[in-house]
Amino acid sequence: MGSYPSDDVTFLLKEISGLITETGTEDREELIQTGHHYSEMLPIEYRPTKEYIELFHQTLQSSAKKVALAVAIVAELIKATKGNNVVIASLARAGTPIGILIKRYLESIHQLHVPHYSISIIRGKGIDENALLYMLERHPEAKIQFVDGWTGKGAITRVLRKAITEFNEKRGTQLEDDLAVLADPGHCVSKFGTREDFLIPSACLNSTVSGLVSRTVHRQDLIGPMDFHGAKYYREWLSEDVSNLFVDSISSYFHELADTAKQQCSMHLIQDEEQWITWSGERDVQRIQQDYKIDDINLIKPGVGETTRVLLRRVPWKILVNRMDNPNLAHILLLANDRGVPVEERTDLSYSCCGIIRPQREEKE
Repeated sequence: MGSYPSDDVTFLLKEISGLITETGTEDREELIQTGHHYSEMLPIEYRPTKEYIELFHQTLQSSAKKVALAVAIVAELIKATKGNNVVIASLARAGTPIGILIKRYLESIHQLHVPHYSISIIRGKGIDENALLYMLERHPEAKIQFVDGWTGKGAITRVLRKAITEFNEKRGTQLEDDLAVLADPGHCVSKFGTREDFLIPSACLNSTVSGLVSRTVHRQDLIGPMDFHGAKYYREWLSEDVSNLFVDSISSYFHELADTAKQQCSMHLIQDEEQWITWSGERDVQRIQQDYKIDDINLIKPGVGETTRVLLRRVPWKILVNRMDNPNLAHILLLANDRGVPVEERTDLSYSCCGIIRPQREEKE
């Protein structure tokens, strides 16, 4: 499964290529908002334009060093808090390239060969318990560190906490439920590389920067009780794949930045862990929900990464930005223009931007 070298990651996912057909964006949106679960269908993958691909390469070139430092800081925090006997469990799919980068940093700088698995977690359904059992059976003495790309309003952080609490109660285990991310603009985790809401190049694209793997699927007719959650492998996109280019470009900076990362990690650890977590991003979202009279808070997706997802695979209503000349938002403005989505400036945002999905009731009224 996937286009990464096997040394980088093991996908604990059931391949369902050929068993599921992608659903059109408008149809999928209507199904989701009328009670069907988003994990029971796949969106049609956005086929990026030439201009958009060029933007990805420009962003990668300009931000590679910044991303590398954030990765290095997170990796140092993981080593400092979990020790050397650690397993990385990245949350597919945005977490997968970040997990690979953390693994590569630990190997390159600390000569630690850390197992890395990519597993599924789904809002409303929880984490893939079969994947957890697989890791525990093979690494019974290790500590598991969950990894994702970024935080939005903190929904997955809450899902992870709830899922791990339930798993521990059921299995008598003592898994820790903390999440490590590259960027935490939502202020809802204590392990992060930065809190700046900037464009992580891997957020620009879908499967072509995530090992050619789809988002994860959980549907009873496809996934049995002993199966891992499912995903599709887009082999037909191999010629357009930039997954390895992304991780190779970032990891080339690790040695240059290691000393800085170690210093920042030491400063970070002086603070009490809970002092880092304020959930300020969630309060921003609640204010937006009130101002725009949106019934379902899940239709509000804050942050550059989440707004990108809204534009790539949902039906956007409008995009809010903190300022039009924000250099992190070139791809957001390009996508919004391509899809004819209005953009509003809102200077009170703590995020760079926020995507709002069109409520289906709006169309019916």
